[in-house]
Amino acid sequence: MHIWVDADACPVLIREVLYKASQRTSVALTMVANQYIPVPPNQHINCLVVSAGFDVADDEIVQRCCTEDLVVTNDIPLAAEAIEKGATVINFRGESYDKDTIKATLTMRDFMDTIRASGERTGGPSPFSSKDKMNFANQLDRVLATAMR
Repeated sequence: MHIWVDADACPVLIREVLYKASQRTSVALTMVANQYIPVPPNQHINCLVVSAGFDVADDEIVQRCCTEDLVVTNDIPLAAEAIEKGATVINFRGESYDKDTIKATLTMRDFMDTIRASGERTGGPSPFSSKDKMNFANQLDRVLATAMR
């Protein structure tokens, strides 16, 4: 198993949870970003810097991830591609995506993009909270426990 993180938008609180989990379980963790993300000194944790550009980090994650891997992202199209490759996907708030839910999630994302493009104000997501961090940590623990069996 390898954990691939869409790190450009990853909240610092989630990075800390991921670092601790990787150190505790010795599961490889790669932060993929357009700029260097500081990571703790650990043989299992690294940062992969890709060139700047639209979806460059996403494309790198899709190219490298495989069936046994976990992808952590809020990017719905990236999540869909990772699921197609057989990876497990969770977002920064601990919600998991799978083959049964990703199509509906993509449809809603596209619908909301259309509404915003028409000039409608839809508001954004609620601020990231400690409850979101806890939900993420719990979901991450479930995924890692399943993978370790």
